[in-house]
Amino acid sequence: MIQRLYTWTMSLAAHRHAMWALAAVAFIESSVFPIPPDVLMIPMILAARHRAFVIAAVATLASVLGGCLGYAIGYGFMDTIGQPILEFYGKADQFDQLAARFNEYGGWAVLVAGVTPFPYKVITIFSGATQLPLPLFMGVSVLARALRFFIVAGLLWQFGAPIKAFIERWLGPLFTAFVVLLIGGFYALRYL
Repeated sequence: MIQRLYTWTMSLAAHRHAMWALAAVAFIESSVFPIPPDVLMIPMILAARHRAFVIAAVATLASVLGGCLGYAIGYGFMDTIGQPILEFYGKADQFDQLAARFNEYGGWAVLVAGVTPFPYKVITIFSGATQLPLPLFMGVSVLARALRFFIVAGLLWQFGAPIKAFIERWLGPLFTAFVVLLIGGFYALRYL
């Protein structure tokens, strides 16, 4: 099923309404859809490098708005919609454990999920379910998603097709390492 969704998502990149398709994928990926918008962004940018930053802006805006849907699911529909989504991604059993401490570090969790391969949709739902302050959620979501999508767009704009394999293989782990180092640095400054 995931492979068919991936193939279908890739086919949207060549469609004449690809920008709308990107917005739809980025929106729904932030709350329920398993395929990240990068799958659509990369071929779109390679086909029109001069539009790289417009494409990144559309992905960012739609993703943050979709994150608001995820937040609403967690806030108002956790039992009926949120729980099945978390079960699908294998995160339902961790909800009670994480919810108890989530708001203390919720902004960091949104940042981590927004830039790393961790499913952002899980954190959007967690944020609503634990009632993370909405302005904090929105601010960090904009920062994280823009960071992720504009870095991808910038790399593709600058280097073109040769950087595609690097992005697909290494950008997720590099973002994860960056966030770990960033959080580690703040921890060291605070406690050491």
